[in-house]
Amino acid sequence: MDLLLGAVVLGVLLGCFYAAVSVGLSVAFGLLDVPHVAHPAFLVLASYGVFQLNESYDIDPLLAGLAITPLFFLFGLLAYRVYYETFERRGSDAGVRGIAFFFGIAFIIEVLIILQFGVDQRSVSATYIGKSWRFGEFRIPIRQLVAFAVALALTVLLAMYLSKTFMGRAIRAVAQDEEALRLMGANPVRIKQFAFGIATAVLGIAGALLIIVAPVEPTLDRAYIGRTFCVVVMAGLGSISGTLIAAIILGVAESIVLTLFGASWAPAISFAMLLGVLAVRPQGLLGR
Repeated sequence: MDLLLGAVVLGVLLGCFYAAVSVGLSVAFGLLDVPHVAHPAFLVLASYGVFQLNESYDIDPLLAGLAITPLFFLFGLLAYRVYYETFERRGSDAGVRGIAFFFGIAFIIEVLIILQFGVDQRSVSATYIGKSWRFGEFRIPIRQLVAFAVALALTVLLAMYLSKTFMGRAIRAVAQDEEALRLMGANPVRIKQFAFGIATAVLGIAGALLIIVAPVEPTLDRAYIGRTFCVVVMAGLGSISGTLIAAIILGVAESIVLTLFGASWAPAISFAMLLGVLAVRPQGLLGR
């Protein structure tokens, strides 16, 4: 019983971390309808940026994540503009060709990381990494608690931004009726470009959390494709609060399976849950 309770607690912490690495995709794929399969590759790229700053200047990983956030915002603006001008602007087959486009970007990012850093795992150093707190019979790594707190704050702040600010409401409006927004004098393309920049910028922090939780290697993005898309689809497309709930469900499920059946079964959980949600409730937990 204690073992199962410990798995649930660690699963909640892991789930909040999954929410942080998925909220950007929830905006890009859920609200903007962009088939952003390179999202996990962007995440790993951010982790290597954090590693470089930590290794070269001994900057705390979280501060390094904040430092690269503006660069990732600009990167997102550029990536969406290229995607729009090359595919989306040309018509209805943008979806399939867009998937190929982002797969190509993911592959290029992976190759560039290998050329620059090699294939070995990379990790960061910080005072809270390697230590743990004891709560009764449980021992919880402090880095998991740090990732939990930062991930929860990031998800809540993004949800508030999208619901409380003018630009946030404009992003939701362009997702619901782009043509109506155009008739009101707004520029939907610029709004979507800005939203994609936001979706990419949050990966600066998420990438920092990724390398805080565990070492990273160039092909780690493949392990997160299933997890991130599972969370976004299970949440309901574009639902940030649903993303947090779905991520916690996935984290707890993975943690319990890992505890009871071993590590080899855990990666299959996300795909199994994704297929189950698509079969039973295609609109997701909080989708309409």
